[in-house]
Amino acid sequence: MTPDHASELTAKVCELAPVVPVLVLDDAGPAADLAAALIAGGLPALEVTLRTPAALDVIREMAGVEGGVVGAGTLLTPDDVEAAKAAGATFGVSPGATDRLLEACEANDLPLLPGTATASEAMRLLERGYSVQKFFPAEANGGAKALKAIGAPIPQVRFCPTGGVSLSNAADYLSLANTLCVGGSWVAPGELVKARDWAGITALATEAAALPRGS
Repeated sequence: MTPDHASELTAKVCELAPVVPVLVLDDAGPAADLAAALIAGGLPALEVTLRTPAALDVIREMAGVEGGVVGAGTLLTPDDVEAAKAAGATFGVSPGATDRLLEACEANDLPLLPGTATASEAMRLLERGYSVQKFFPAEANGGAKALKAIGAPIPQVRFCPTGGVSLSNAADYLSLANTLCVGGSWVAPGELVKARDWAGITALATEAAALPRGS
């Protein structure tokens, strides 16, 4: 898969909803129900981070839920890429980008949302063909003001900011012309998942799905 084609597919995922839930689960048991609750609320693109031993099983469970598009986050190595693809992930997300990781995603036909934090990193990825990128960690890197500033000289790149994004500041990012969507964990808080409060999670997802996006 070429980087240009990967970015086209990643853009389609980002355009599904204004928010991509960033999910960290220690147990695959509630995975399918959680996915169904988020999808019912209007958030079909789901990022399962590879931060727990259960993550690949979570991806397998969520991949079988109708209406969802499940990706793997925290991709760091070629092994992560292959394992995520085998588990059913249809896109990947990384906190940064290395040549080995990019090559692995391209070789395995896994569209990647590569992480970037600076203008130089964004330019390097764009030079390779990645015009859709993850701005991470968004708030620590200056928030929406920084992302707007990057967009002025590099309008060709569109972003999904993640890291410190919440309901209170999501609109600031979504109002930017270079923001396709945001990633956040607030739509699936641990206490609601633990309580199996699927109605509560659907309500949070519905609220997030209604956030307006800029032109």
